[in-house]
Amino acid sequence: MSTPPDREAPAEAPIEALFRRRWSPRSFTDQPVSDAHLASLIEAARWASSCFNAQPWHIVVARKDREPAQHAALVECLSGNNQAWAPQAPVLMVAVARLDFAHNGNPNRHAAYDTGAAMAQLALQATALGLQVHQMGGYDMDKARAALGIPEGFELRAAIAIGHPGPASALPEELAARETAPRQRRPVSEWVHYGAWKA
Repeated sequence: MSTPPDREAPAEAPIEALFRRRWSPRSFTDQPVSDAHLASLIEAARWASSCFNAQPWHIVVARKDREPAQHAALVECLSGNNQAWAPQAPVLMVAVARLDFAHNGNPNRHAAYDTGAAMAQLALQATALGLQVHQMGGYDMDKARAALGIPEGFELRAAIAIGHPGPASALPEELAARETAPRQRRPVSEWVHYGAWKA
């Protein structure tokens, strides 16, 4: 199991253990992600639902041991805070959404939503395999587009680190504190509206 008991989500209602165990660590060991496990993550993403079954998601994968130059280039695109921990992750990737429908060329306003769904499935499959995923918004999109050769018409949605979780003690003090802080979510009563929106 990849999730220490104190990192399991304190759910308000019964949910599958897999959802409680998924979290976003910053500390990763240097153990590579196996080809079989990476293929499994990608397959889980492949079966996400999407508008018109367009499957607008693409990912660019940079493995530290297989594509070290691209891994290093992606690290350089990350914000300073993320550069403090993400280089240790054995797999970095960028999730990308195609902005139009392949079948008619019309804009796909659901592309980001569908790509997020695919990455959520990837993250849950990672948890099932003893890995964890940390998705990041802190990166330079233009720099990443140029470094990874991503064409126009495709929008970068997230940078992602994947690996085997490591100890919080391997992180700088400030990040270690965040790594071990109690997990919290807004209570359901703040964002669920039955029947109509309630102020």
